[in-house]
Amino acid sequence: MLISLSIRDVVLIEALDLSFHDGFTALTGETGAGKSILLDSLGLAMGERASASLVRAGAAEARVSACFEAPAEHAVFALLNEQGISADTTDPIVLRRVISPEGRSRAWINDQPVGLALLRGIATSLIEIQGQHEQMGLADPATHRGLLDASNVPSALTDSVATAFAIWKERAAELAATQRALEEAAREEEWLRHTVDELTALAPQPDEEENLARQRHSLQQAERRNEAVAAALAELTPRDRRTAAPATALRAAGRALHRLLPASGSNWQTDGITSTVLDGAQAHVQASEALATEALTALENAENALAEAENLLSRLATETDANPRMLEETEERLFALRTMARKHNVAVDALADLLATLAARLAGLESGAQHLHALKEAVAAAQAAYQTHAAALTTARTHAARALEQAVSRELKPLRLEKARFVVEIQPLPQEQWSRQGMEQVTFLIAANPGQPAGPLARVASGGELSRLMLALKLVLAGQSGIGTLIFDEIDAGVGGATAAAIGERLRRLAGTVQVLAVTHSPQVAASAHAHLRIGKKTQNGQTVTHATPLSTTERTEEIARMLAGDTITDAARAAAASLLGQT
Repeated sequence: MLISLSIRDVVLIEALDLSFHDGFTALTGETGAGKSILLDSLGLAMGERASASLVRAGAAEARVSACFEAPAEHAVFALLNEQGISADTTDPIVLRRVISPEGRSRAWINDQPVGLALLRGIATSLIEIQGQHEQMGLADPATHRGLLDASNVPSALTDSVATAFAIWKERAAELAATQRALEEAAREEEWLRHTVDELTALAPQPDEEENLARQRHSLQQAERRNEAVAAALAELTPRDRRTAAPATALRAAGRALHRLLPASGSNWQTDGITSTVLDGAQAHVQASEALATEALTALENAENALAEAENLLSRLATETDANPRMLEETEERLFALRTMARKHNVAVDALADLLATLAARLAGLESGAQHLHALKEAVAAAQAAYQTHAAALTTARTHAARALEQAVSRELKPLRLEKARFVVEIQPLPQEQWSRQGMEQVTFLIAANPGQPAGPLARVASGGELSRLMLALKLVLAGQSGIGTLIFDEIDAGVGGATAAAIGERLRRLAGTVQVLAVTHSPQVAASAHAHLRIGKKTQNGQTVTHATPLSTTERTEEIARMLAGDTITDAARAAAASLLGQT
């Protein structure tokens, strides 16, 4: 329900703060007092079109805030949460709008900026205005099917139709996807077979690229080691036939040195040589022999060390894991895998999955026809189930429609619409328009006079007739729409006496279910209200401003007497006003 309305600088309203309560509140005042401005201000908060003319002359901007309370289960909280707007079910919902003198506007919900479409959507879930010139809510055919269902159609039926529709569409979507896949596969069958054969021959394995790269690195390292060993061995091998091998050279050097050593048992010739000279020569020879012996020993050691080095290098060459053929094969495999991956624009590691996917598509060509047939049967069964549930819903709606027509018709006569005929039309829809709501469109129609064809509510009835029709519908469908506040703008236009009293009585009865506000010129309607606001104008600081005043019981009597008698209020008018109030 609407709990408060704050208006700043809207046309003639400088500052106005109103509080509202549940029940029925009447808003009265002389013509031109500003009742329409009040509704225009509320319309701004509801997201209606803004105009620079609404900004009070000289003001920097116009501001309107409307504050609502809603029960915790109200759909508005789900709507707000979907939009990321904080909304505690125990807190009020505040709709705010600001209009600049240039006509630009900004909107907020709970102090969070929003677009006008969202503001309007939230507002229409909370409040509805039935006016002389613009009808909302029940006049919108999009709401009629839901309202009929809420009136007297078991929810189990609507739920079963929604569920059956969802299953049908899910099966149909699966069928369509399968058909598209098979058609695509059939168009690509030749390519598909070639690619599967190509990938199958390649036989890519998971993680194969990483394993091959690691193996190639190891083989390359072994190759380099083998080359180093071969180079070392080559240095120990003569480069041509004229060059002796190091070992041969060492042995030849040893044989040459052996000639410097005396043969075993040889004697020195001393004839004609003095002992002194002989002794000196013998000492020199012995020293040379000692050096030659050391050199010969060194040559023998070098020959042994060289032999050992050759042996070790030979063993190293034998034991190395270098395998040029394996390295070549590894690199060829890597190249083939990477070429295939580039060809299909995937990673090498994805080739195995690609093969599996394409193979499955190819296999699907063979089993697809059988699977497609099974899916078609499933779709047909799901559609038949939906039609069965929807047909039961159609029957229930037909019964509910007749009951609703009768209930509304009973309310029309006291509202001076006794000649009007209310019709609930149930029109079958073409199959492409079937939905989770069923197979038919529901439209509320009215024939204002006998002999006239029934037509849409907003087109056939006049403003006053339509407002009274809306009142009758609201009474019958009270509480079904989720709207917490109803505003009737001059619903009593063109009627008086017993009809006005009937309208007042029904507004009061309707207020037992929803909050009702009514702008009225009828004393009978005003007297039926639980609360009363008088709208008036006054001059303040040289400017005319609109104000609204809650009335006490005595003030209500005076206001209703004014509505009965005009400018000159008589005692008879006061007595009549008291009588009207006493009847409420």
